[in-house]
Formats: sequence, C-alpha cells, structure tokens
Amino acid sequence: MRGDEAAFAWLVDQHHATLVRLALRYVGDVPTAEEVVQDTWLHVLRGLARFQFRSSLKTWIFSILLNRARTRAKREHRSLPFSDAWLEIVGRGEPAVDPDRFFGPAEPAADRWSSAPRGVAPDERLLASETQTIVERAIAALPLAQREVITLRDIEARSASEVCNALGLTETNQRVLLHRARSKVRAALEPYLSEQA
Repeated sequence: MRGDEAAFAWLVDQHHATLVRLALRYVGDVPTAEEVVQDTWLHVLRGLARFQFRSSLKTWIFSILLNRARTRAKREHRSLPFSDAWLEIVGRGEPAVDPDRFFGPAEPAADRWSSAPRGVAPDERLLASETQTIVERAIAALPLAQREVITLRDIEARSASEVCNALGLTETNQRVLLHRARSKVRAALEPYLSEQA
C-alpha cells in the first residue's frame, strides 16, 4: 500500500464514516469529529512507513483515532480523563444481571441473553427512533471504558481481539466492561419497553 494513492483512497472510503461516528462519542459535534478524523488520517499517512503489522491496519487506525479523540475531548473538557481508575470501578462489584438470564457456556449462544427484556415490543418498535434515542443516551451515560468497548463491539461490530488491541485491554477486562455496558443499556430499555407492551 505504500505510495499507492488508490489504496489509501479505498481505505478512507471504507473507514471514514465509522471513524467520524466513533469520534462523535468523545467530541460534541460533527465538525470537531471531522477534524479529529482528518488529524487521524494525516497521522496514518505520516506513520504508514513505520507501521510494523503487530496488529491489523484497521486496528492501528482505530487506535490512532481513539487517542486523538480522547486528547481532543480532554482538551475541550467534554470527557473525564481516562486512566487505570476504571479498574477500581470494575472491582467494586457493580450490580450485575441475574446469570439465569444468559445462555450457559455449553449452549451455542453462550454468554448471550436467553430472555428478551421484559415487555419486548414488536420489531417495528425496536427500530423506532425513540428506542434508538434511549439506547444512545444510555451509551452516552456509561463510564468511558464501558462506552468505548460497547461502541466498538456492538455499534462498530469489531471483534473482541480488535477491541483489546485498540484499547490495550485484556480479554477478561474487555468481557467485563462489555457485559456491564450491555447490562446498563438493557436496564435503560426495559422500562420503556414495558410501558409500550
């Protein structure tokens, strides 16, 4: 890919919109998110010759974006600083969802919800903008580490290993953060869905 403009243009076409959506999780508006993504692409161009293939190119690009977005958000005071403090939060034993609501490890859908949220509405209601707004607000209210993991895993459909590489997490930490994030989003949805049933 070095020196190939068409390959770089293809890379931008493939990932630009996703990078903007991810940057928006850290900065408050689209123009600022676009600036962060532009800065990311410049860094990618300048650093491509030094890329060592220790991770996938996509993971490397997402790592750059996350670092740039965090820095910008911190500078603009729109986000709490991210550090190892989240480990203390994880260790506090936040309330979790009843394990009976998940499929067991021997089942094909291991670790996924075995029951839908109480009062689940018809499919069209799940797609309604009200539901999407509730999900977006619930994700925005999550602690930063949980928000990053659920955004990458469930919104951007990244694999667990990509998320671990991009965020510098262990597999266990990534699973715990994802579980807690999903639990909180689900808890935010249940009252709304129960009202609608």
